Amino acid sequence: MIRCFTLFCLVLLILIGGLAHTPVAWGANVGGPTSPANPATQAVLGEPPAWVFPSPKPLPHAGQGTLILAPLLPRWEKGLGDEGYPLLVALGDGLISQERPAEAGAMIAELRQKAFAASNTGQFAEAEEYWSLLLEYLPNEAALWSNRGNVRLSQNQPLAALADYDQAVALAPDQPDPYLNRGAALERLERWDDAIADYSRVLDINPDDAAAYNNRGNAKAGLGNWDAALEDYQQAVALDPKFAFARVNAALANYQLGHVEDAIREFRNLTRRYPNFADARAALTAALWAHGQPGEAESNWVAVIGLDSRYKNLDWVAQVRRWPPAMVAALDRFLHL
Repeated sequence: MIRCFTLFCLVLLILIGGLAHTPVAWGANVGGPTSPANPATQAVLGEPPAWVFPSPKPLPHAGQGTLILAPLLPRWEKGLGDEGYPLLVALGDGLISQERPAEAGAMIAELRQKAFAASNTGQFAEAEEYWSLLLEYLPNEAALWSNRGNVRLSQNQPLAALADYDQAVALAPDQPDPYLNRGAALERLERWDDAIADYSRVLDINPDDAAAYNNRGNAKAGLGNWDAALEDYQQAVALDPKFAFARVNAALANYQLGHVEDAIREFRNLTRRYPNFADARAALTAALWAHGQPGEAESNWVAVIGLDSRYKNLDWVAQVRRWPPAMVAALDRFLHL
């Protein structure tokens, strides 16, 4: 199973309307629906290397390339691999054949390619059809269930996604990505403790999974446990210093906990390194305004609006992106001079 956790991550900066990690396409990380889906929540993509989110918006990522933020970041999974299918395979006409394995394998490979292409271009309804067809042929492949769950979550169908993730977990209980993806769906449903349990299970399997630490921090933040959330964000950054969303999450938690200077310093560092990172720049704007630096705040805000106008919507910031209360209050003061 290919865990392409390259945070070349298309982090759909705030999904269809918000940030939250998007589910990971296990067997092949990450996105942005309408309900509370924190783009800072991450999922895993197995193949191709990209985070899946609705209506992507280019953002900076640590290192090179474009970063797209999404609400919840799921991880895509590749699964068994197109060359390793058993000879007994369902063909396109619905018949089972032991005589045409090459044709069956080619058809499945083509469907898989189309499913990933549609997923990564935001054509989620079409992608769901492809994943569903693949499941008719390969119902015991956990990666397919997980990937279909990802596109369902991206269409704001958390209960349907959860059912797919449950099936993936049942088929592959020792693989981390189905748990990571299911945690993203549980976050969407505000089942924080259940999400924490799934992210903790990922860390039992792989203690070095930065996305799991980041996502668990988001779930702990959902419970209002900002000290514990900060610890998880910091651990994610320690494991992957280029994980931009984990860094901004840690800075936001610091601001909530009253560590204002540390938070502002990190917001500045992030905007310097990733000039198009709207989340960090909007947070810097609010913090500077609240702490007596209106000129710099105003100049940063001009850039924010050019990058993502949703930061003018406090409901979106609080309920979808899920900034901490102190940060939302600071932005409120800025917006209502």
